[in-house]
Amino acid sequence: MSSITIKNDLCKGCELCISTCPSKLIKLSKKFNSKGLHYVEFTDPDGKCTGCTLCAVICPDAAIEVNKK
Repeated sequence: MSSITIKNDLCKGCELCISTCPSKLIKLSKKFNSKGLHYVEFTDPDGKCTGCTLCAVICPDAAIEVNKK
């Protein structure tokens, strides 16, 4: 089971990672970061993340780190 870590203060909520995730495990949060922007959240209760890295590759702000296991 892989996972991702999102650096909330770097995320500007562009949603590119949301549209790229093949398992649809990333969503836009209702919370705000220190810049006043909505950031994305990773939710994977069933362990479906494959660690494909598509979200991290497409992120223009390098706000996503993939943790492969």
